[in-house]
Amino acid sequence: MPLIEAERFDFSDFVQIMKRLRADDGCEWDRAQTHDSIRINLIEEAYELLEAIDAKDKDMMKEECGDVLMQAIFHTEIAEHEGDFDYADMLTTLCRKLIDRHTHIFGTNHANTPEEALAFWNEAKKKEKKYSSYADAMNKVPKNLPSLLYAEKLQKRAKKSGFDWPSVDGALEKVVEELEELKSATPETRNEEAGDLLFAVVNVLRFYKIDPKMALHDASLKFFKRFEIVERLANERGIDMPSTSIEELDKLWEEAKRLLK
Repeated sequence: MPLIEAERFDFSDFVQIMKRLRADDGCEWDRAQTHDSIRINLIEEAYELLEAIDAKDKDMMKEECGDVLMQAIFHTEIAEHEGDFDYADMLTTLCRKLIDRHTHIFGTNHANTPEEALAFWNEAKKKEKKYSSYADAMNKVPKNLPSLLYAEKLQKRAKKSGFDWPSVDGALEKVVEELEELKSATPETRNEEAGDLLFAVVNVLRFYKIDPKMALHDASLKFFKRFEIVERLANERGIDMPSTSIEELDKLWEEAKRLLK
């Protein structure tokens, strides 16, 4: 049956469609793409999938999972065309990684908890990577990760070397210290001190086992929801926000907080 007439598709159909789009007589846009030209698309699609997950929208998740998969397949198709690797190479690497790192399933180790399973995964990963030093392991953290995630991963790898506060108290004191340094910073050093403060806050959250990305995301969303109500209240009462004092706007803010509880 021609693909255009199919009602349901499988993975091989998907690959066939991508190959058709990239063929010599295929889509001009798809044929023109490179790894670099579509790299940002993967990040954008991943964030759209995260939004679908947060919204618990199953139909949206279904669509966005497909979009993320399409980006991975697009890169594989480009690589195959350039003679770098093909689908079998990509899937072999993936399957081998899953087998080798699940030593409690495909090997002789035994894990009774998710934490034990993760420890075996990390142990196998460390053997694969063969880091020459703790600094080498830190250097392998992708530097184009979102900044909060990059900081978090660096701190976790530093902890493995023993370079860490014995308790959260030291990390909290560091936040206070960095805040004071930011207050007294010059315009030339302010950016550096601001970064030090953010890094210290991420460290505190690590001790509390709080995901800094999600914490900031939730706080930002909460701010938006409250601001939305503040603007609605201002419009209902004929208040011009730009010309109103911050004290009056703060009263609306407190009212918005009560309305959202």
